[in-house]
Amino acid sequence: MTNNASAPETAGELRAGVVGLGMIGAAVATNLAAAGFSPTVFDVREDAYTQVPGVESQAKTPLEVAEASDVVLIAVVNAEQARDVLIGENGLLTGEVRGLTIVLLSTVSVPAVKELAALCAEHDATLLDAGVTQAGGNKLVVMLGGPPEAADAIEPVLRTFTRAIVHCGPLGAGMVAKLARNAMTYGHWAVVREAVSLAVAGGVEPARLLEVMKAASDGGPTPDLQLRLQVEQGGLSPEVVAHTTALSQKDLAAAQEFAGANNLETPIIDAVRPRMKDTIAGNYGTPLPDDRWDRGLAMIQRVYGDQLPDFVRDDAVPFVTDTVENLFGTVWARGNLSMRDRRLLALGATTMLGRQDLLETQLRGALGNGEFTLAQLREMEYFLNYYTSVENGSAVIAVIEKLVAEGAVS
Repeated sequence: MTNNASAPETAGELRAGVVGLGMIGAAVATNLAAAGFSPTVFDVREDAYTQVPGVESQAKTPLEVAEASDVVLIAVVNAEQARDVLIGENGLLTGEVRGLTIVLLSTVSVPAVKELAALCAEHDATLLDAGVTQAGGNKLVVMLGGPPEAADAIEPVLRTFTRAIVHCGPLGAGMVAKLARNAMTYGHWAVVREAVSLAVAGGVEPARLLEVMKAASDGGPTPDLQLRLQVEQGGLSPEVVAHTTALSQKDLAAAQEFAGANNLETPIIDAVRPRMKDTIAGNYGTPLPDDRWDRGLAMIQRVYGDQLPDFVRDDAVPFVTDTVENLFGTVWARGNLSMRDRRLLALGATTMLGRQDLLETQLRGALGNGEFTLAQLREMEYFLNYYTSVENGSAVIAVIEKLVAEGAVS
């Protein structure tokens, strides 16, 4: 369901309740009351209802809300509070009410959503997860996850306080959509911080940079531009991708060079530069195969490119199987650390071993992915020379200088 809410319609037979009258919950209850739903509300603050126009009293417990409602919207701070609302003393699920639809407006982890949904199912209640964001005018954008039939059944309630309702998919999808949306928002903030640090280091006042951005805003890039191009236009042509990628590499390389000369950290630029072609082309990444052998081979391709020989599965050679399935299909393929993070760890460990052959393999893979600039390689030489002994540090220098002489460093 995707709905750009227009005039709200009345409840009909639906009765609505709200638990939690903070900023989000109060807005929800206010809109429900204005639309004629007369919501039953509860908050741990006994006088919280006095801040909600159209609501003249509040229930003494969440259970009272459940008994007076068909749909209950939970707007508390975290999963622990949501759990207490459901099964704590006089919680929503502690009575004899069955068939309740519960909408979780709180931002919690996806595993927490599934845990809370399981608690609801044990009591013949249905949970919908609803990521929300402010949309102005005391209205919200709601990103729903869960059974579509349950979402459709309570749409009249949702429409009272929303500017748009987007059914994102199965249980947990609403929360994932909220997390992805916030990642774009906060990621953009982080990029701004990094960009301003470059400007200040070059003697440019933030006010002057803001002036430039305002003047260039019409038709210029926005945080969601790439997503809009991909969804609305099917992405960019290969020619435009190639041209824009070349420009991005040139500009980001210059930014890295300036940052390095001024002792500035630019972790976002360092992370995104190797991925700019895929970013511009709208390639969001291909999931690794489920089969461990195939997953390992795909990961080897990502780590080393085409420089290593093909691995052939042979049960008589367990070392090869173990390397492909465990080292690459499991260890390298895990989350939490980026490819570049793991590469740096591998380079540090390999330097301690004094193995120039392994160092060369790792560095060729890194350079093939565009993970390091020449200045960063030189910095690695300098840094590792202090931590791994002069002899081992010399091995790093020898490998890097060999790759530089070959022109392998772009």
